[in-house]
Amino acid sequence: MRIVVTGSLAYDYIMNFPGYFKDHILPEKVHMLTVSFLVDSMRRMRGGVAGNIAYTLALLGERPLVVATAGQDFSEYRAWMERQGIDASGVKLIDDEFTASCFINNDKANNQIVAFYTGAMAHSKHLSIADLGLGPSDLVIISPTDPEAMSRYAEECRSQGVPFVFDPGKQTPRLDGDQILAGLTGASVLVGNDYEFAMMAQQTGKTEAELIASTPLTVITRGEQGSTIYDQGAGRELQVPIAPIPTVVDPTGAGDAYLAGLAFG
Repeated sequence: MRIVVTGSLAYDYIMNFPGYFKDHILPEKVHMLTVSFLVDSMRRMRGGVAGNIAYTLALLGERPLVVATAGQDFSEYRAWMERQGIDASGVKLIDDEFTASCFINNDKANNQIVAFYTGAMAHSKHLSIADLGLGPSDLVIISPTDPEAMSRYAEECRSQGVPFVFDPGKQTPRLDGDQILAGLTGASVLVGNDYEFAMMAQQTGKTEAELIASTPLTVITRGEQGSTIYDQGAGRELQVPIAPIPTVVDPTGAGDAYLAGLAFG
């Protein structure tokens, strides 16, 4: 069995401002807002949904193939992926672009000002998984990236009879109803958190119950309340408690790790 992970690859630039944004923004002047925040730290983190999922799968002993696009600044990330046991041969470089980048500035109250540059990710719609020689015993994970790419991968999986997991994730607000339906049609598993399911229902005009019933296996994560797995074939609903941890340090990427564990299982 081969596991192919499609989705975004990105760098996260995380900065900390040692004050409060509210102290530097004048409400009566927001129509001509020009502010500059002097930060006291910055970290560049390897991220993107596909990168996070593939990393967790590698920790579990798999060698997943990542299919995605990245930019001219990706060489260090690629070398790191290979060292972790991830197959990065499916990552196409876009020479005149940068890898997708998220610039996050946090203040002392944990408020954030975020800018996201799609960069090379916008070119993922030109990639295909049709020539990978995949079959019924393999699995493709379709996670957030360019909306056209997500629809294309789903169609290619359907046409070749390849099981796939559809996880619209943080791209849910960008997907219209038809794109969501195109992604879940024929999917073996539909995954999302409770907020994303509410948004999918709104976008498609379907009820959450109809969405849950649309795939053989549906998984809804509910944060600190754990998750629910709906198994249509067995006609059962499983409540999964959270994994016990001593303290929450940072929830970023937790959903991606969950999805990787689900796919591995």
